[in-house]
Amino acid sequence: MQKEAIHHRPTDNFAYAYDGETLHLRLRTKKDDVDRVELLHGDPYEWQDGAWQFQTMPMQKTGSDERFDYWFAEVRPPYRRLRYGFVLRAGGEQLVYTEKGFYHEAPSDDTAYYFCFPFLHRVDLFQAPGWVKDTVWYQIFPERFANGNPAISPEGARPWGSEDPTPTSFFGGDLQGIIDHLDYLADLGITGLYLTPIFRAPSNHKYDTADYFEIDPHFGDKETLKTLVKRCHEKGIRVMLDAVFNHCGYEFAPFQDVLKNGAASRYKDWFHIREFPLQTEPRPNYDTFAFVPHMPKLNTAHPEVKRYLLDVATYWIREFDIDGWRLDVANEIDHQFWREFRQAVKALKPDVYILGEIWHDAMPWLRGDQFDAVMNYPFTDGALRFFAKEEISARQFADIMIRLLHSYPKQVNEAAFNLLGSHDTPRLLTVCGGDVRKAKLLFLFQLTFTGSPCIYYGDEIGMTGGNDPECRKCMVWDPEHQNRELLAHVKRLIALRKQHRALRRGDVSFLSADDNPNHLVYEKIDGAETVLVIINRSNDAADIPLPLDLRGKWLVDLLTGERFAAEAETLCASLPPYGFVLYKVESW
Repeated sequence: MQKEAIHHRPTDNFAYAYDGETLHLRLRTKKDDVDRVELLHGDPYEWQDGAWQFQTMPMQKTGSDERFDYWFAEVRPPYRRLRYGFVLRAGGEQLVYTEKGFYHEAPSDDTAYYFCFPFLHRVDLFQAPGWVKDTVWYQIFPERFANGNPAISPEGARPWGSEDPTPTSFFGGDLQGIIDHLDYLADLGITGLYLTPIFRAPSNHKYDTADYFEIDPHFGDKETLKTLVKRCHEKGIRVMLDAVFNHCGYEFAPFQDVLKNGAASRYKDWFHIREFPLQTEPRPNYDTFAFVPHMPKLNTAHPEVKRYLLDVATYWIREFDIDGWRLDVANEIDHQFWREFRQAVKALKPDVYILGEIWHDAMPWLRGDQFDAVMNYPFTDGALRFFAKEEISARQFADIMIRLLHSYPKQVNEAAFNLLGSHDTPRLLTVCGGDVRKAKLLFLFQLTFTGSPCIYYGDEIGMTGGNDPECRKCMVWDPEHQNRELLAHVKRLIALRKQHRALRRGDVSFLSADDNPNHLVYEKIDGAETVLVIINRSNDAADIPLPLDLRGKWLVDLLTGERFAAEAETLCASLPPYGFVLYKVESW
């Protein structure tokens, strides 16, 4: 056995409390190097005749990527504390892996050899709101969704959809326009609404906030927002707003005071200023988002700034009953601010959803003291590379997803915000090269995977566009210019996700990922319910073998309702190019 590849650490994604009684433990070994693994575990204070008393239990192999196998065990320590190690077997060899190294036999004279989970404290649990696991999100860029009140449109607003957007153009989208189309969203099956910023700002995107306590007048007023939230809640739709706390806009009153009064301004420490007077060229002499001079970075460690922003966070929950905050550029703000942010908003509304915009490994923010989830861009990148761009094979794609699932605790994966596109990325169908078949497979994978899926407005009807600003076109409301086949496909998948708990909350396992032709077979299991998903991502028809253990069971096609017995010696799913099927597996 390759000792240098064997890895565990007693924290984060390798050892964590799943609930108030249950610990999840993982081990990583070199791929195909270890035959079996057992968890060796016991209470640190259980001794008899001078020897520590421990038990062993088999660990389950939960996945393999190109380099590693991953092993898993669930244990409920009766006194909520645990010492543990791992017994690895390959051929005739046995190794006992502990915190202090490797042994041929399990040491019993001292528990200090072993990994330690000191005590399971409920207050330390990562606990995302339960409703998020069942939510299908819809992201709206308010300026481009619908113009419900032309009287408040900005001066010079262009006729709706009359031309492609520019970085500075306006079309008059507003909150009333969203209210007017809530029936469309409810009919689609949407249960969560994510709005990019709606607070007063000079731009069309509103990420340059001028006033955090006022709605932009071109979007409406506070009564309109109250109406929107109320109507959404009546339809079973949660509402999440976008908070830009990393930086403000150039017109933000405290920054204007610094521009006016320089070093004498009482707000000078609200920002990260290197010298006075302030200058914007060739680069700002104050910290900003990227190097954008009209987005000065806020000093979130300053007590006054912290108090101001936490007041903002709680105000919109308390007065408007919103259900979540999406946090822009969340990784560039100090961890202590986010800890206090969580405490403030959860004290007011315990099941509020806190979503951070982080594009990379986000484990430091997902330990239970800061965020409930992050925008799952590694999921996005892997899915687009496989289904849309066809840059990677089925095996490589499965490896990416398996590695991603094992990068976080299970409950983190269950609440992950899984998107295929956003206001910051090219449109889904554009990335697919206009191939609707690929777009269908992407939606299929997203809506059957673990986590909380989000659809970017218009992707469900086949809107196109490259990077910003092209991905921010006006929503197409004329049915004759919508892809109704794609819309029906997405609507059907959302309905199936609601109908079958395994599709929402089930554990995912990749059973087959073959590169010739490229196909995937994976299952979602929740309790007694199992759903099998088979995908042919190739331009050729394919007969895809099904798992042998399906023999003697019923297979129900969830799209057609057809039910048949799996009795043949060789079971195959015959799929057309870019075809797919979903089977519910039932015992006879």
